[in-house]
Amino acid sequence: MESYPIKFIPILKERLWGGTKLRDEFKKEIESEITGESWELSAVEGDVSVVMNGVYKDKSLQQLIDTYKGELLGEQVYKRFGAEFPILIKFIDAKQDLSIQLHPNDELARKRHNSFGKTEMWYIVQADEGAELIVGFNRDVSREVYTTHLNNNTLSEILNYEKIESGDTFFINTGKVHAIGAGVLLAEIQQTSDITYRIYDFNRRDKEGKLRELHTELALDAIDYAQKDDFKVNYTREKNVSNKMVHCPYFNTDYMEVEGHLEHDLSQRDSFTIYMCVGGKTTVVAGGVSEQMNKGETILIPASVDKVEIIAEGAKLLEVFIG
Repeated sequence: MESYPIKFIPILKERLWGGTKLRDEFKKEIESEITGESWELSAVEGDVSVVMNGVYKDKSLQQLIDTYKGELLGEQVYKRFGAEFPILIKFIDAKQDLSIQLHPNDELARKRHNSFGKTEMWYIVQADEGAELIVGFNRDVSREVYTTHLNNNTLSEILNYEKIESGDTFFINTGKVHAIGAGVLLAEIQQTSDITYRIYDFNRRDKEGKLRELHTELALDAIDYAQKDDFKVNYTREKNVSNKMVHCPYFNTDYMEVEGHLEHDLSQRDSFTIYMCVGGKTTVVAGGVSEQMNKGETILIPASVDKVEIIAEGAKLLEVFIG
């Protein structure tokens, strides 16, 4: 395999709640005023990323996986997941509040949808003053209490609201009720899954004037009704090293703030590596090929690469791999 920093064409998604920050903050080429998501790296059926640079230009991520297998993914990753790319990488711009929702675990998702569950994490790139997230409940509730509040349109009384600022990071495990609030631009790393149970959507209507589908009954067995303080991620921000953020069975994410010239050893890592640039800009060198990465861009480094060089003046990166 030709090993170099691989860039992919973003897959842009219009959403009812979307805005213009993906264009304004990240300089993505977007004309729409309601673009809510940029899928940076995806092997979801119907939305498979396509290479934009180098010798694999115009090849899809799935074609690369099918051809190069463990060379691209890592032998242990390929053994575990086969030809299915295990994570989905996005940037999300919420101009309006997103629906209140949750995701099923692997067991429930496999049984009901023949899919992975959806464990995810958020890194706040930018937040307007007063912006907040919904993460979990503000007290322990029962299924009956939850259902009563849902039916009475008073769900907000039992939800936990978190004020946020740039750099805040949240781990959203399956079953946790959550929502991204208005004015938030974030990076999302998640299991490859598009299974979401929407439980409340502010009675919004789509462009056809229809209310969006809710998944009230499906959600009941999937919700974690306990109050838990397990979502805010505390991490160090030491420069020129990998600072551990989230390490879970589905993905590992570290924070890197690079100043100057960093040589980063990947020889002991049996996994692909993804870099998301969440601040500044940088040059990434792998396999003798250099590629510039600006804020809001993402690069995939094949597992066959033993070392990367990262050259920057204060770039902020999320480094993602499978442990």
